[in-house]
Amino acid sequence: MRVISGTAKGRPLKAVPGIGTRPTTDKVKEAIFSMIGPYFEGGQVLDLFAGTGGLGIEALSRGMDKAVFIDIEKKSIETVQANVQAAGFKDQAEIYRTDASRALKALAKRGQQFELVFLDPPYKLKLIAELVSSMEGQNIIVANTTIVVEHDAKDVLKETLGSFQQQRRADYGDTAVTIYKRTVE
Repeated sequence: MRVISGTAKGRPLKAVPGIGTRPTTDKVKEAIFSMIGPYFEGGQVLDLFAGTGGLGIEALSRGMDKAVFIDIEKKSIETVQANVQAAGFKDQAEIYRTDASRALKALAKRGQQFELVFLDPPYKLKLIAELVSSMEGQNIIVANTTIVVEHDAKDVLKETLGSFQQQRRADYGDTAVTIYKRTVE
């Protein structure tokens, strides 16, 4: 795994030790960013269920100003910290070990809002609609937020989730990526 493009292009990223985490492959990461970018002019990114932090780090490398990484697993948080440091984004990153719903509440209390959100929960947890609803209800997203969901290719996600409309879906073997864009002003 590596940073594919941008200011940290080519920097290697560590994988989370063990078999409990399924890192986004470079092929899928490249496909995601060709669909949503490929580059950005600032903004904040939320990498929920961060794992290695690869998606949030790639977004920083491609022009996002700041990233918040959330994961509940200690090994994942240690890996994100190492990867953020290796990519040179320590000053642009906030890293928290907590569960997703608690994290969203804390981010809302601090008034943080995000232009880009990566949701890559364990495939067996069918949380996407609930998480999107929570983000809307807690006002941590802006009018033009993009949500990128990585999920099991067998799962068919709804066309509409709250004020978000499905823009695109692409399958890569057992993995699917569904992109949602907010449809309100």
